[in-house]
Amino acid sequence: MRYLVFVTLLWAVSFSLIGVYLAGQVDSYFAVLTRIVLAGLIFLPFTRWKGLPGSLKGGTILVGALQFGVTYVCLYQAFLYLTVPEVLLFTIFTPLYVTLIDDLLNKRFTLAPLVATSIAVVGAGVIRYQNLSDDFITGFLLLQVANLAFAAGQVGYANLIKAQPVTLPAWRFFGYFFLGALLVVLPAFLLLGNPDKLPSTSLQWGVLVWLGLVASGLGFYLWNKGACLVDAGTLGIMNNALVPAGLVVNLLIWSRDVDLTRLLLGGAIIGLSLWVNARWNKWFHLDDKTVQA
Repeated sequence: MRYLVFVTLLWAVSFSLIGVYLAGQVDSYFAVLTRIVLAGLIFLPFTRWKGLPGSLKGGTILVGALQFGVTYVCLYQAFLYLTVPEVLLFTIFTPLYVTLIDDLLNKRFTLAPLVATSIAVVGAGVIRYQNLSDDFITGFLLLQVANLAFAAGQVGYANLIKAQPVTLPAWRFFGYFFLGALLVVLPAFLLLGNPDKLPSTSLQWGVLVWLGLVASGLGFYLWNKGACLVDAGTLGIMNNALVPAGLVVNLLIWSRDVDLTRLLLGGAIIGLSLWVNARWNKWFHLDDKTVQA
């Protein structure tokens, strides 16, 4: 849980940096590609290329392609149509995708995480509901593709690690994660990127270095590590914790207008969802609420 909390705070800062300094100014494909290359360089010296099961290599590559590659290509494109608050709003469906994908992979239907994450969605919606821009449909669809890919990636990684008998620490094979992302983003940049919109200031390069080394390299590793240590309900709920965290960052750093009443109420509802998820098994027998396929 502590890993997920730490990365949530880390990504809350990084999320705003994208919207403020990169979106519409730096080619989105180049920005994502830079993040992948920098993050991959961290793990490259430690990656074991021989002696690992092919299923572990292939699974980690697939997870990286989804969770980083597809997710961030769609996310950066969405910033061209949506404001930062709107992007935050449209990410509130991710917990539902996490729960449903986890149940699908495990051939079951579990009520507890679905109820808890639904409450979290309500809490995030309370915080971030407002009038939407004219381009919200395009942005919304892009965000849902990103949300689905991100949910599938993190749930897929957790299930992959549980299914593998490898005792090797994850940092010895996590380089395959960024290889998977590279296989998606490099062709996208070569085909669709705009070389006339590369970073032009030291600040933009600095933001990209931060996003690559810290938010991506450290962030994705610790987030996936945390995903392996919690249940699907908690994982889904922590996906929505980015909403209040992102708004607090906007308030404290960029002094953006934030409805504190909504923030406190929505944050309390998200906190309630965590409590419900933790207490559910004590209220009901889980076997009565789970249907195996």
